[in-house]
Amino acid sequence: MLSTLACTVTFALAADNWPQFRGPNGDGKSSATGLPLKWSETENVKWKTPIHDKGWSQPVIWGDQIWLTTATSNGTALFVLTLDKNSGKIIRDVKLFDAQQPELWMKYNSYASPTPVIEEGRVYVSFGEAGTACLDTKTGAKLWERRDLKCNHYRGAGSSPILFNNLLILHFDGADDQFAVALDKATGKDVWKVKRSTDYRDLDAAGKPKAEGDLRKGYATPQIAMIEGKPVLLSNGAKAHYGYDPLTGKELWQVENQPFHSTGSRPIYAHGLIYFAAGFSKGHFYAIKPPPASAWKAGNILDASKDSEAVAGKPQLVWKLIKGVPETPSPILNGDLLFLVDNGGFASAVEAKTGKIVWAERTPLKAVYASPVFAEGRIYAADREGRCVVFAAAPEFKLLGESKLDGPIEASPAISGKALYLRTAKSLYRIEQ
Repeated sequence: MLSTLACTVTFALAADNWPQFRGPNGDGKSSATGLPLKWSETENVKWKTPIHDKGWSQPVIWGDQIWLTTATSNGTALFVLTLDKNSGKIIRDVKLFDAQQPELWMKYNSYASPTPVIEEGRVYVSFGEAGTACLDTKTGAKLWERRDLKCNHYRGAGSSPILFNNLLILHFDGADDQFAVALDKATGKDVWKVKRSTDYRDLDAAGKPKAEGDLRKGYATPQIAMIEGKPVLLSNGAKAHYGYDPLTGKELWQVENQPFHSTGSRPIYAHGLIYFAAGFSKGHFYAIKPPPASAWKAGNILDASKDSEAVAGKPQLVWKLIKGVPETPSPILNGDLLFLVDNGGFASAVEAKTGKIVWAERTPLKAVYASPVFAEGRIYAADREGRCVVFAAAPEFKLLGESKLDGPIEASPAISGKALYLRTAKSLYRIEQ
């Protein structure tokens, strides 16, 4: 199993593909070199292509193709687009789904926020409860679709699908129902489905969830990690983080993080620790040591909201941060340092093993919702006003570049070759020297 996963990752890196949310390994990191430090509407732009309607999905790249999604502002029509990576020309623009009664969404989300995931010959596209489909990348033909996976996203969908072996894994953390599901990627049929098991502790006097279940929703994308030689699905839901067996859906452990909710960032695993942000409501950032494989079972729960002593066989809270914590941008790890950019544009470097803050600086960014990316020892981050900054992923803060594009950036960047791909509200850019 480990060798299969390693081969997949190596191939993706070698081919300059950016196949899923946050890149080949789902950690925002690229082996690219030569990316520009500065750009504008007239500098270091190889091409700029208008994208109709509205969507915050990150573009995914395979070979010479770029895929992304968009939707009408009222959510009644959902589209998938294919662009030629070299020219920026739109070669396919397909209305994938109609939605008769779109759900409520907040102004800072879109009806096309989940990022597709792509592999050789196939791309998998999800709009949350509105529908999920698999398409042939050569012909654009729809191979299968699922429109029966339902939850009330309440403020729009945000979790992106991922691939593992023959499985397509998705989160549905809504106000009314919360579950993770794995589909056979060839047929779209269920392989397993597991309901979130945490106690949300949010019932009112009448026994109903407070705020109509608003505090139960989530936007996080799961991650696969190899722990003690076994694959584990690291899965953030509202008010809890879970470890699952990705082949069966069996719960292996749970980390409660009351009262935080609506988590949006993707976890990472390194140095034997799981790193994740707990979400909104001034959430904390945690470093958790998972329990030994011999103790993996449902009901193995750590309450991370309390500073508890380590208990043999249980998940262990190693450290946590309470300031400068991102609600939606995902972390970047470079060696022994974690780099965080919070929603207000405040950046920090943290010792990954201890949680010690190495530096904390305010950047020119303001409202940050896209996750940063890493290449050549640099971190690239962008905000809702079209600002982009580049700073060194190093023990000392050094701002290397500052740029501005016309239009807000909420989609996370993608990297391929020596180019950075940035999506604003109305356009997709190929940024290259």
